[in-house]
Amino acid sequence: MKKKLSEMDYAEQGTVTGIEDDLRKRVAGMGIRVGKKLRMVTKQPIKGPVDVVVEGAETSLGLDMAGKITIEVTK
Repeated sequence: MKKKLSEMDYAEQGTVTGIEDDLRKRVAGMGIRVGKKLRMVTKQPIKGPVDVVVEGAETSLGLDMAGKITIEVTK
């Protein structure tokens, strides 16, 4: 099932399947690229940041950025 990263639940895992063009370079430095596996760690309330683990490294990104990344969720 595909979801936006911003819609993922705690502890859900998946593979990045799409990143909007304007965001690709910004998140590549965080290790977030198409084909990479990640896991949702936390999502702060009231439009706060989301924390994910990508290849063993934890990183945070804003909710608006997370809404531009599509994930194939594997649970």
